[in-house]
Amino acid sequence: MTTVAAYAAPAAKAPLGRTTIERRAVREFDVLIDIKFAGICHTDIHQVRESWGEAIFPMVPGHEIAGVVSEVGPGVTKYKAGDRVGVGCLVDSCRECGYCKAGQEQHCVRGSVQTYNAIGKDGEPTYGGYSTHVVVDENFVVHIPDGLALDVAAPLLCAGITTYAPLKQWGAAPGKKVAVIGLGGLGHVGVKIAHALGAEVTVLSQSLRKEDDGLKLGADHYYATSDPKTFEELAGSFDLILSTVSAPLDFDAYLSLLRTGGALVNVGVPEEPVSFYPFSLIRGSKILAGSLIGGIPETQEMLAFCAEHGIGAEIERIAAAEINEAYERVTASDVRYRFVIDTATI
Repeated sequence: MTTVAAYAAPAAKAPLGRTTIERRAVREFDVLIDIKFAGICHTDIHQVRESWGEAIFPMVPGHEIAGVVSEVGPGVTKYKAGDRVGVGCLVDSCRECGYCKAGQEQHCVRGSVQTYNAIGKDGEPTYGGYSTHVVVDENFVVHIPDGLALDVAAPLLCAGITTYAPLKQWGAAPGKKVAVIGLGGLGHVGVKIAHALGAEVTVLSQSLRKEDDGLKLGADHYYATSDPKTFEELAGSFDLILSTVSAPLDFDAYLSLLRTGGALVNVGVPEEPVSFYPFSLIRGSKILAGSLIGGIPETQEMLAFCAEHGIGAEIERIAAAEINEAYERVTASDVRYRFVIDTATI
């Protein structure tokens, strides 16, 4: 075991503070990573505040991890000391079910092991990236291409794969019209990826406050959803709508924006249940779907795609002492567009 510095929440809704945690000794197939940067995802805030149910404390959040390998176990074949690597939302799974064997570890039938707020196969709680080091099995580590700076790559380990996977699955491509609801931590990456995939991209945001940013990021159009005329003008327009917001939506209104056979895919998770009229789906044979991050192979594919197209997150780098302030700013939508912790400050 190795003692390392970290930032943790001691209890639900409590401020995060500096502490130390124990990382396991490097086992045969483990990789020890010197964490350089850790993104702050809205999921971190939901879990620290127990918005999605009971959680494990003390909690070290962080599942957008970018760093450098400092040691590998004797059985490791994929990495060596000095490699630039990342860790996303998963650090283990059963590896035996059909989903795991197909590279869809996020859907492991026995339950994948989350990077934090989970219990590993060894019976110990997992601790995330708000720390100086992490030990992860090589099969749940990904290479970060040289073309991506580590700080802007970190948020891709969640925000990138969360938007890339559904955009690929639901056919964002030349000739397709794609709308992204929300221009935040997820949405701004989704816009970049959808544009790089060749789709015609529209941002649907509550106001026009970020319109200039949206257009610079690759959107072709930008509309305010607070204007009722938006829903009249865009009725039946889109092949795919990707919702990245955690606020409850009027699903009937957004489903009306789809073409026949179009899909509204959710990656944002409101804290309260939502409802809609089934006729909003039946008329036009429309689809209401969800998407959960992506498996390890697709995460690696996403990083290669982002490197090829020069896609990184738009970030505001912060010191660890600013984490609690950053949480408040995220909930107030006061960040453009992802906070990234410089872990040298922990």
